[in-house]
Amino acid sequence: MKKSIKLFSLSIIASSLSMALHAEEVASENNRNAGLEIIEVTAQKRSEDAQKTPISLNVLSADDLKERGIEKIDDLQYSVPNLHMTETGISTQIYIRGIGTGNNQGFEQSVGQYIDGIYYGRQQLLRMPFLDLERVEVLKGPQSILFGKNSVAGALNLSSAKPTQDLEASFDVSYQPDFGATEINGMISGGLTDTFSARLAVRDYQEDGYIENTAKNRDETIRDEQAVRLSLLWEPRDDMNFLLKVEHDEFNGEGRQIEIIQDDPNLATGLVFAQYLGIFGYPNGIADSEVDFVRQADDAEFSHNELDNVTLTANIMFGDYTFTSVTGLVSYEFTEECDCDYVAAPVFNVDINEEYSQFSQELRVISPLSDTFDWIGGFYYQSSETDLDDRIKVPTNSILPLANPALAPIAGTSAGRNYTLDSEMWSVFFQGNIHVTDDLTVTLGARYTDETKDGHREINIRELANSTVGSGDLAANPMAAILYDVGFAIQNEQSPLSPNGHNLTDSRSETAFTPLVNVQYKINADIMTYVSATTGFKAGGFDTRGNNTESWEFEEEETTSYEAGIKSSLLDNTLEVNFALYRTEYDNLQISQFDGTLGFNVGNAKETLVQGFELDGRWLIMDADAGTLTMNYAFAYLDHEFKDFKNGNCYNRQVPDGDIGPGGVQLCDFTGKSGQYTPKFTGTLGFDYFRSISFLGFEYFRMNLGLYHAGEQNIHPNLDPLYDVDGYTKIDARIALEAENWSIALFGRNLTDEKIITYAGNVPLSGSSFGTNTFYGFADRPATVGVQFQYNFTE
Repeated sequence: MKKSIKLFSLSIIASSLSMALHAEEVASENNRNAGLEIIEVTAQKRSEDAQKTPISLNVLSADDLKERGIEKIDDLQYSVPNLHMTETGISTQIYIRGIGTGNNQGFEQSVGQYIDGIYYGRQQLLRMPFLDLERVEVLKGPQSILFGKNSVAGALNLSSAKPTQDLEASFDVSYQPDFGATEINGMISGGLTDTFSARLAVRDYQEDGYIENTAKNRDETIRDEQAVRLSLLWEPRDDMNFLLKVEHDEFNGEGRQIEIIQDDPNLATGLVFAQYLGIFGYPNGIADSEVDFVRQADDAEFSHNELDNVTLTANIMFGDYTFTSVTGLVSYEFTEECDCDYVAAPVFNVDINEEYSQFSQELRVISPLSDTFDWIGGFYYQSSETDLDDRIKVPTNSILPLANPALAPIAGTSAGRNYTLDSEMWSVFFQGNIHVTDDLTVTLGARYTDETKDGHREINIRELANSTVGSGDLAANPMAAILYDVGFAIQNEQSPLSPNGHNLTDSRSETAFTPLVNVQYKINADIMTYVSATTGFKAGGFDTRGNNTESWEFEEEETTSYEAGIKSSLLDNTLEVNFALYRTEYDNLQISQFDGTLGFNVGNAKETLVQGFELDGRWLIMDADAGTLTMNYAFAYLDHEFKDFKNGNCYNRQVPDGDIGPGGVQLCDFTGKSGQYTPKFTGTLGFDYFRSISFLGFEYFRMNLGLYHAGEQNIHPNLDPLYDVDGYTKIDARIALEAENWSIALFGRNLTDEKIITYAGNVPLSGSSFGTNTFYGFADRPATVGVQFQYNFTE
């Protein structure tokens, strides 16, 4: 299979180079060039040409998502420079321009995700697969005015496909034999009356996985996902419409794409963690410690997620003014079991249950476009409730008491956490465009936000027997509570050494005023320049993951950003060149880092500077009888530096040199360093070739080739220099034969077979209890090929 993948890759690359050379030969014959297709976006809450939107952004259409095999945000990152997303053992993270949210469910997202105008701000929602999307917009830099709600690094603006009056239907299925992956999508849309239309979309995805778990003799992660969405559109008059969307998603996984990737010895004994496991009776607890898509994990491990969403959008015209109401309900529940020691030996594991519910209401008014002044203004309200329970469970047969007999009282017990957060916020916003001349426009905007949060965190030591997450009898042996406190730095209600127990309740209220100034100047009809200055705000809150009572409340994050750019359509609209230069200053950047034992502590990096540039566009190389060849490109340079960060958690074996932290422990100084997921250079390059043919009933031939490159970057939450990983280049390709209503395609992904680790961390307790320096990593998919069949019907 690997040989066939390489041959497929080489043939695609050779064909693409041949097409590019042929394009130069026939370019002079191009007599019917219509130019590049206009891309419409809603980045500023009204539909407009992306080339006239003064924001650095990347846009992918429904066809782009299909042809590039993008089924969720995790895949999206390989088509958008300066965007990074990964799962971790206990959370999901997304970054734009090196700014994101770490391992803490108490954080709001730095990159806001909005689906049809509804805020999807919880980490777990980033794992939700895409379903019947019309468009994905990636907006870079603070989006505080029109999106608000903590979008200090950027925003993902996702738009679902809408019902149509014409009868439409589609069905597609894809299969990847390497992973046993099958994806089925179906859609039907059409008018029920002259004023009422509906659209039903469904998705099913099954996968066997690509990581071999030798302890369970199976591949992982085993994925089982279903989604269904019903959209109803009522248009009683030309100046009035109401869209109701009801969606239910389930996305479940068994096992994880995790493996042990490094196992350095205890400096005193010379033993690695694998040898310690062998001494205690588990010689196959770690079979190897390299990136080879093989792992050993023997405990139950799963993630079960259910999501419900109801969105009602109303648009009513009052003269030339549009009034819009967007009402949303979002709720989800997920249950996870994590074999968080990441080895095939009984050390400990973790279970998590989280329930979340959110109500939001946005009211806005959009003025008609004008030669002098046009504007958008509105009001936003949101309330949410979060209830999270988790347990660190030490089974009765744990090897911890074997390694240290003094730990015997903790066997058969758990450290259980309950965390709740209730939030209520409202805001008002306004953005106006002053057209000083036909060529000069000044945009002024501002948003005022008021938010209140009530948080609670409690940790208790309980018996494992006859207990569930969030409940059970308190540990019978009082020494268990003391040992969790002393041995694992988990302060708890039962330990007499915890000065105030561990039962924290607090409230915080904060307000923010975030202004924006953006000046646009049209050099001519095809070239627009802009400069902007804006501010952002990300609310403070209460630490979910901290095990020390001093790690509880964290402060708000503030942002000041400057950007200058140019957007141009050249050579008779056959070439787009867009360039943005940015500088963003963050005060009190919210950080979450591993505490070295079993928790994550939060803090604020006092000053952080992010600056760089982005270049992107499209080039219609050829549009002639020989076919159409289009190139898309996007490149980004990023310079990320902590200007003042003296209170970071040290990585294992780092010599402390920073401030004094909770419990009198000296921390580490990361001033002058770059953050996690901050490669200096990322870029994408893609080619799309399309031509008419007459072959076995097929009418069209299409070929896509995509390259993605990321430079060296650190993927460790504590910035351990051992995980300054090398850069890599991925190549994806697709060949399709298309008839009037159906098509068949052969595709390949990661054809260079790069071994990509998206996240690396220290195996919990390996360093603090055994003295080793042992790491686990999340491995992305290796090379694969697959086939896709699609049928479309339009009346």
